[in-house]
Amino acid sequence: MADLKMPEINSVVVVGNLTKDPMFRETSSGTPVVNFTIASNRKYKDAMGNWQEDVCYVGVVAWNKLAESCKNNLKRGSAVLIDGELQSRSWKTEEGHNRSVVEIKARRIQFLNKNYKKQSNDNNHFIAEEDEDSYMEDPKFLNENMNHE
Repeated sequence: MADLKMPEINSVVVVGNLTKDPMFRETSSGTPVVNFTIASNRKYKDAMGNWQEDVCYVGVVAWNKLAESCKNNLKRGSAVLIDGELQSRSWKTEEGHNRSVVEIKARRIQFLNKNYKKQSNDNNHFIAEEDEDSYMEDPKFLNENMNHE
């Protein structure tokens, strides 16, 4: 019997609001990068028929022009739709503790608040996309310089 290979799909779409202002940095080679956390709410009825709310906090990283757009247009409370892929990374702290994080590497971010200067085709939302040709990641920079909650 032949081994079946699963397709390699890593895609996630989530909507939420920024919990803090984005943290903008540049790598040692000058590549712009921004990190922020969003809160995504889910409402549901429990077994007793009462409405409940569940909040999921998700870390997001964006690079290059997408990072610049986030720096210039987002702040705490901003509503966004994130289209990206999950990525994980690990590092050792200065104290020698192992740390790891799973976050979304954004490919596209739709700014959902209506007060942005640039507009997409539907005249409601600005859409920022990653420039795939210029994407560059510096893992050493990320592990040493990004603090996650």
